Parts: sequence; structure tokens; C-alpha cells
Amino acid sequence: MELFYAPNTISVVVAIALEEAGIAYRPRLVDFAQAEQAKAPYLAVNPKGRVPALVTSEGTLTETGAILDYIGTLAPELIPTDPFQAGRMREVMCYVASTFHVAHAHKLRGSRWADQEASFADMRAKVPQTIAACCAYLESTYALEPFVLGSDFTLADPYLYVVATWGEGDGVRMSDYPNLCAFMETISARPSVQTVIAKGMLT
Repeated sequence: MELFYAPNTISVVVAIALEEAGIAYRPRLVDFAQAEQAKAPYLAVNPKGRVPALVTSEGTLTETGAILDYIGTLAPELIPTDPFQAGRMREVMCYVASTFHVAHAHKLRGSRWADQEASFADMRAKVPQTIAACCAYLESTYALEPFVLGSDFTLADPYLYVVATWGEGDGVRMSDYPNLCAFMETISARPSVQTVIAKGMLT
């Protein structure tokens, strides 16, 4: 498999999941500084011009949630066997994707939603508040002891972890959320995360 990624982006979630699953893959850097995501070679891989993209022997998958679901079918130990807990795992993943990640994107990706610079500035100003609200919700709703759902590591853990690493940069004092901070320390110590750090995928 080949994983097209950019450092410190949501694509790193897929790398961590692949490491956890013990699935061999080749990292393929998409250099955002050179706008490679918008150039023809990468658009041939993913016409949306975003990362991640996972190239498999059967074809290419895009969208983080879909790729994680695919990895989960190959490594079912990453998904709870209890149907309700599996639903809770996906609840976290959907929240991170549709709310937490989107709130973060308002800092640098305002052109996805508006055209006026004044609108971009307004969106950027709101980011610390919306990200803090996301952290508060997660802190008060999920176990985070030591993992999102409690004792078992699931696909929700790398998803939340990577997005939460953006918190300080988004103007949030993460120390206000001690459970979330403890969770992040636990995940950062895992061999899978240490491996992607060593590969320069996460800094």
C-alpha cells in the first residue's frame, strides 16, 4: 500500500492506524508548501486534492473515516466487538471529523466557506472558542482512561489524538483539559506514534 500524506495533517491518523494494524505501507509525501496537492500528478491520485489517499491493490481510497473503516476490516481488533461500543467509537470519529476538524479548518481554510477577507478574519477569531468547546465536550463525555472508550484502544484514539495535537496552535490552553492531556500522553507513547514521529510524519 501507499499512503499519500502531509505532515501533521489528518492523514497521519491513517499512518498510526496502519502501524497499529501491522500493515506494511509506503509513505508518499505530498508537499503542501509546493502546493503539490493541487497539481496534476497528485490530482490523478485524488481529484479532491486533499490527503489522505491510500493506494491499495484494489484501487485508491480517500476520506479518513472510510480508510479507517477499511483498516478496521483488515485488523478487527481495532474495532470493539460490542455493537454499542463500536457505535460509540464511530460517534467519536464522526464528531472529530464533522465538528472538531471543521472548527480547526476555519483558521486557514476560510475560502471553503466564504469569499471576503473580513469573513476569513471573523472565522479565525472564532477558532479558539470553538476548539475549546470541542475539548470541553470530549473531556466531559468520554472516558479517556486511558483510551477514548476506556480500557481498549480503538480507531477513535488516533483520530482524536492527531486533531487534539492542533489545540495549542489553535489558541487553546490544553492544560485546562487534564483528562484529554493525559489521554494524549498515553497515545503519544505508543510505538505506532513514535514510529510516525521517527518518519517525520508528526512533529
